Parts: sequence; structure tokens; C-alpha cells
Amino acid sequence: MFSWVNNEQGGRNKDGEMYQTVTEGLQQLYTKKILPLEETYLFHDFHSPALEAADFQSKPMVLLVGQYSTGKTTFIRYLLEQDFPGMRIGPEPTTDGFIAVMYGENEGVVPGNALVVDPKKPFRKLNAFGNSFLNRLICSQIPNQVLRGISIIDTPGILSGEKQRISRGYDFSEVLRWFGERVDRIILLFDAHKLDISDEFSEAIKAFRGQDDKIRVVLNKADQVDSQQLMRVYGALMWSLGKVINTPEVVRVYLGSFWAKPLRNTENRRLFEAETQDLFKDIQGLPRNAALRKLNDLIKRARLAKVHAYIISYLKKEMPSLFGKEKKKEELILRLPEIYTILQREHHISAGDFPNVVKMQEQLQHYDFSKFPSLKMKLIESVDKMLANKISGLMTMIRDEESKAPPALVSGGAFEGSQDGPFGQGYGEGISAGSDCDDWIVSHDKHKYDEIFYSLNPINGKISGVNAKKEMMSSRLPNTVLGKIWKLADCDKDGMLDDEEFALAQHLIKVKLEGYELPTELPQHLVPPAHRKNEVADILYNHDAD
Repeated sequence: MFSWVNNEQGGRNKDGEMYQTVTEGLQQLYTKKILPLEETYLFHDFHSPALEAADFQSKPMVLLVGQYSTGKTTFIRYLLEQDFPGMRIGPEPTTDGFIAVMYGENEGVVPGNALVVDPKKPFRKLNAFGNSFLNRLICSQIPNQVLRGISIIDTPGILSGEKQRISRGYDFSEVLRWFGERVDRIILLFDAHKLDISDEFSEAIKAFRGQDDKIRVVLNKADQVDSQQLMRVYGALMWSLGKVINTPEVVRVYLGSFWAKPLRNTENRRLFEAETQDLFKDIQGLPRNAALRKLNDLIKRARLAKVHAYIISYLKKEMPSLFGKEKKKEELILRLPEIYTILQREHHISAGDFPNVVKMQEQLQHYDFSKFPSLKMKLIESVDKMLANKISGLMTMIRDEESKAPPALVSGGAFEGSQDGPFGQGYGEGISAGSDCDDWIVSHDKHKYDEIFYSLNPINGKISGVNAKKEMMSSRLPNTVLGKIWKLADCDKDGMLDDEEFALAQHLIKVKLEGYELPTELPQHLVPPAHRKNEVADILYNHDAD
């Protein structure tokens, strides 16, 4: 799909390394530069398992997370437009495990224990979470067009209370963290009637710390409330999210009803359709951004591996050679926030690059600091050179290759034909209104516009820009918008408007006031009849001239 270099260079970069694809280039950079640093300083024990080939080669993945009965499984059914093996839908907590919905020529289910030994699937490292988790993990395979572009991960519905966390038998938050580091999009689903964020849901969202750019929020079943209630529900949701997602940026929230059933309240239909199309565009573009996403995640991982190496080597350096090791270890764990500050100043590292201090303190309790490795600057320098030189070249090449052969958008299922035909978003509305009619749509209200036109004292059937300006400014639209409307309406470019051009200008003002966008060029169906070219007459004229 992507080539590292062109044929004239013989397929080698300036260091003589051979890469056939960007995916292969990322994999080799990780294996040769980052992995040695991770293995030396026990990175995999503290943070995340080592990456494998399948992690680089897998399709983009979408992770769905939410409380029970918020419509996660129904959302997948809505996108695929077909049932999938293992699917259960109901008002009670039905999905009691993780379901990886992936493409397969033959429909079927792969159990968790078999899934984690498949080298072609990016789930091998999930083996570390044990049988309690693997017994609740399946891969559902179906030959669906949507799944040719993406894979979708369904998760158990989240309940409230301490019992729910204990009875799972595995660390739910850690599993979500593992998926969050590897997926391309994280969708948090909320029900219009379930806005409370339980303790476990709060922990689940916090597990995605550092993955904020991947998170999107869907307020599902929004048709079950009216406009006034929806406004209150949206405000309450943003307030709840603000307490859990500690970022100054506002997370993107999509409103809608994501199932193939009639809307209960149709007053917000246009809003729901626009929001659905925005969400579809976001998901459809995932294959095109997959290479950049993997590159971005690799950079984040490299930065964390460097910081981890500095922390481990500092703890080693501070340990006594003979006596008082346990006492010193306890002291260093208590001083870890202070150590973070020292390392920030010494190595010019941002505070955001450091791991969670409380979690790090808990993990360090189980290790003998005297057995930690000392700082090896060659490993650090190797990663620094990679970040400074190799990554920038890879980014440039991704852009070049994608411009030549961009990956296909996600298609099929609910994505198929969502923009085409009379039920596409905006069809027959705004500027496109009247596009399939024989008569000029402006003529429906022209009698009203003519009254205004003739009150402006036209001379020789036209009004000047000065007179037109006074009337057009009564719309209170900005001058930049009115200037665009003037250019579109002045079809003969004579700086004046006749009755049809003035009616067109009033129609465009009406379209803009209704909330629709203006075109850059006037569509053919809006051109006033007196200004339309007579193609037959033009042909006869050109023939006579010849």
C-alpha cells in the first residue's frame, strides 16, 4: 500500500534499511529501536505488553463502551445491517463479555482461548488476563462489507456498585486500557435516560487516559425526549463528563437514535440526520488515518518508554550497595512525586509524559530496586535519533503515498448510499431545493419579492447596488455573507439587479437565514430564466457564423 522509497533508490532508506510498506517500517523501528529499551527496563511489566506484527497490520478498530442497555450491540447491528454470531439485545444486561466483530469469509465464533493463539489476530497479549477473562472473550466473524474496513469491539454493559467490579474475575479497567492503546476510535455510549456515571464507568473512562484524541461520545435514544428535555439532557451529560474527563477541550458528542426504527419525536429529525452523517464520516475516515494513528501511538509509546527508563535507573542509582535497602525503597516510593519533578528538570521532560504516580507506587512495591538496570544512554540516544530523523521521513512518505493511492472509505451496511438519492442528507433542502422541479423555485415567492423590488424605484427595470444594499441589510446578515449573495445573484455582472436577480438574492437570504450554507457557484436550477443560455440558439448562431 505504501512504499518506503521509490524505485530509483532501490527500496532502501539512507541508512540502508529495507522497507516495503509503512507498516513494515513502523514494525522495524519498534523492533530495533524501542523494544530493546522496553525489555531492558521492564516496561512490559509496568505498562503494556510488547507489540507484535498483528498490532501493526490489523485493520482500524472501534471500541464501544457504555452502561448496560445504552444500545452498544444495537449500534453495531445498525452499522452492519445484519445480525452477528453471539449477538444478544435486550433491556437487561445482555452482553456479558467482549465480542470482537471482524470480517471472515465463513460466519462463526472463535472462543477466547483459541483467539489469543492466532498470530494473525492482534489479541495474543490478552492471554495475560487469564482464563476468567478469556472465557468471556469471543471473536464473531461474518462476511460483511463494513468489516472489510474496520473491526468493532463490543464490551460488557457496565453496572453500578462494588459487587459488579469484584464479580468479573478480571481487571476490567486494565483490559479496557489494553484495548484503548490499540484501537483507532473509542465510542462512549450514553442513554438519554441514563446519564449517571457509575464508579466502574468512571474507572473505565479514566483507563483511557492519554487516549483523549480517540474518544467520541454518542448520546443514543435522543428521540425519546423532546427538544426542551434534550437541551437539559445534553447539559447534564456535559456536566457529568466534565468531572471524569479532565481536559479543557470539550469532547465531541453526537446526538441521535442509532437503530432502524421510527423516531418517537420527529421535531429534531434534521439534527439527528446531520449528527449521524458526521459520525459516519468520522468512522469512514478511519482507514485513511490508520497509518498516522499507528505512527502517533508509536511516538507516545517511545516517549513513555524513555521516561520509564529514567525512573527505573534513578531508583537504581539511589539504592545503597549493602545495608538498609528495604528502608530506602520505602523512602523512594514515598518520594516518587518529587523524583518525577527532579527528572522533569534534569531531562527537560513534560509532566504529561510521566505515568500515573499512584499506580506506579503500587507496582514498585513488588520489585527489588537494587536489581534494576543502570541508565544506558546508547538505548536512549537510539530512540531520540529515531524520533528526530526516522519518524519525520515516515510522516512525509505517508502523505505522499496516500495522495497517490488513498485507502478506501468504510462502505456497506448503514454507510451504503447514506449520501445518495432523495434520502441523503440535505436532499431537496436549502440550496438543493427545486433541483428536480421543472419550474424555477424562486417563482413561488416572486410576487412578494416583486413588491419590494418595485418599491425601490427601479430605473430601466433594474435597481442599483445602493438601493439593493439597504433592503438586503435588513436581513441582519454579515456584510461578508451579503457580499457573497450579491455575487451569486448578479448573474450578468453589471453591478445592478433586475427583478429576477433581486428575487434570487432574496431567496438566497432566506436559505441562509434557515441555517443552510451558500454555494460557491450558483447551481443551474437557481439561474433566473431570463439569464439562462439557450443552447439551441447558441448552436444555430455559431453555425451561421461559420
